[in-house]
Amino acid sequence: MSEQRVLEMSQGDNSLGKVEIAPEVIEVIAGIAASEVEGVSQMRGSFAAGVVERLGKKNHGKGVRVELAEDGIKVDVYCLMKFGLSIPTVAQKIQDNIRQALLNMTALEASEVNIHVVGIQFENQKPENELEVDM
Repeated sequence: MSEQRVLEMSQGDNSLGKVEIAPEVIEVIAGIAASEVEGVSQMRGSFAAGVVERLGKKNHGKGVRVELAEDGIKVDVYCLMKFGLSIPTVAQKIQDNIRQALLNMTALEASEVNIHVVGIQFENQKPENELEVDM
């Protein structure tokens, strides 16, 4: 989901070295920040990610794609929303939470935080990763 490049941060003239942040770290930060917002049912992932989660490994970067472009960091979030809530309001909260988390943890400002609503989760419906698969 991410490019292989790392993001280098300069600390000014008093630096002891350089700090590199991999795009996967930004994916994890954005994924956790998005999941914390009330109204987000779950993050979108692949079938393989669902199998891995059933085996006990949590993928916090699921549903997040980070692109390191010339004009800044672009974050794309793919999520399912809970039924009955205002999608624009929840999407704005996701954007704000991701921007704030990135700023607090990495001192980086995202140029874009795009929210892609890929589905609606109803209360009586099982989450996607819990659906039974017939063999």
